[in-house]
Amino acid sequence: QVQLVESGGGLVQAGGSLRLSCAASGRIFSIDTMAWYRQAPGKQRELVARITSGGNTNYADSVKGRFAISRDNAKNTVYLQMNSLKGEDTAVYYCKAVVSHPPHGSIWHDYWGQGTQVTVSS
Repeated sequence: QVQLVESGGGLVQAGGSLRLSCAASGRIFSIDTMAWYRQAPGKQRELVARITSGGNTNYADSVKGRFAISRDNAKNTVYLQMNSLKGEDTAVYYCKAVVSHPPHGSIWHDYWGQGTQVTVSS
């Protein structure tokens, strides 16, 4: 019913920057929280950053001051600007959106993107 398509991952040197994008499409009435998670090999998926529909943000301690999450509600898109990248940021990054559906928008579901690989070389 809803698709999340991520883009912007890739290989970057330590200290470099990347910008991830995630666009939601499909049967959308409204989107509440949008978030970025990541999963490194052999580790559990962890929250990186999230942003509410009103623009309130939260970050994992490990990325505070380096990453910035933002969204364009008109485009149903969330972004993650990643600066000063480190080797430990290497992971598959997933976006997540909490979406309600037409016609009433009274039922909410979580949707995930397929993931995009970010590799930081030292």
